[in-house]
Amino acid sequence: MLAIATFKRYEKKYLITKAQLDEIMPLLLEHMELDPYCIGGNEYRIYSIYYDTPNHDIIRQNSSKPVYKEKMRIRSYYDKSDPEDKVFMELKKKSDGVGNKRRIKLKIREIEPFVNEGILPETKDYLSSQVAKELKYFLSKNKVAPALYVQYDRLALFGKEDKDFRMTFDRNLRTRRSNFVLGESDEDVFLLPKDTYIMEIKILGAMPMWLATLLSENGLYSRGFSKYGQVYKKDAREGNLIYELEDINGNKLDFDNFQED
Repeated sequence: MLAIATFKRYEKKYLITKAQLDEIMPLLLEHMELDPYCIGGNEYRIYSIYYDTPNHDIIRQNSSKPVYKEKMRIRSYYDKSDPEDKVFMELKKKSDGVGNKRRIKLKIREIEPFVNEGILPETKDYLSSQVAKELKYFLSKNKVAPALYVQYDRLALFGKEDKDFRMTFDRNLRTRRSNFVLGESDEDVFLLPKDTYIMEIKILGAMPMWLATLLSENGLYSRGFSKYGQVYKKDAREGNLIYELEDINGNKLDFDNFQED
């Protein structure tokens, strides 16, 4: 059986230090509560695998700041590896700054047949079936494969009065371009300096005045930050990206085939 969740909200991201977090946390806790998954006030871990085409078309498109963008990933909150283990497959969309996340729950062994052959996992309710079909359509338009592994530790809060109002703080971001299993590896590269957090505000409506004031008083201003996007830009700068080129007949080409006239 598959489970579904749908989210639609505005999202604002900030880079902050541990010192800044320690400074604002007391006031945040006057208006917000720790997520139930932050057991004992501790962070929980998130494991993700992002999918893309061999030529990085999805992240290249998303990095060009289009009005509409989307991406697909596998997500888990445990380092699962058994084929019968269940994980989430998510399709995350954003249009004019409004985020919409659609996801289904499926077994690890169902992922490859779905991605490569379009074989839908079994669904037992209408909503799960609809989201699975949305994912299948995305996959029919984008020949994708695992492209980036991302892991991090998250502290999360939600509003005492508005449960849809959330703030998250992610640190210890580890990434790698190979060995796509859920769990850390010796190949991992840390994306941010130690004790640096990505703070994200996720809200359906307007930002509360108390929060706007808190951010202003502490000199915290939003900035675009995509975990996958940052790795892509870094790899592009360093010349670490590999592309698969084809001619009009579908034959693979190398960059050496392109000669200046």
